[in-house]
Amino acid sequence: MAWRESIEVPPVKHGQTPIPFATKVGNMLFTGGIFGANPDTAQMPESVDEQVANCFALLKKAVEKAGGSMEDVGHVTVFIKDPATRGKVNPVWLQHFPDEHSRPARHTLTNESFNYQIQIEAIAVLKG
Repeated sequence: MAWRESIEVPPVKHGQTPIPFATKVGNMLFTGGIFGANPDTAQMPESVDEQVANCFALLKKAVEKAGGSMEDVGHVTVFIKDPATRGKVNPVWLQHFPDEHSRPARHTLTNESFNYQIQIEAIAVLKG
């Protein structure tokens, strides 16, 4: 097995750029920017709620494809365009990380000139 492996989650891609969805280096996983596209169609929904849910569904798919689980996620950075989106993140966050004694660290940044309503990045340490 290669020390570094590109992880893809088709049909969602970073357009025509030569950037993988995520990269596994040893037992660590680093995602690129995960935007709120539908995991099955790669289409961007208009609903911010759907975009938030899709971001975390895509994160889960990437972590599992790398051989891990959401329990392996150690840090998530959340980028939002509108400060009102912050309140839409917590319900989805709690679905994926229900144990208050075992959650990743998280940092949320607002950027009104952002291309998407929400985008996340994550780092995971895989147990396997």
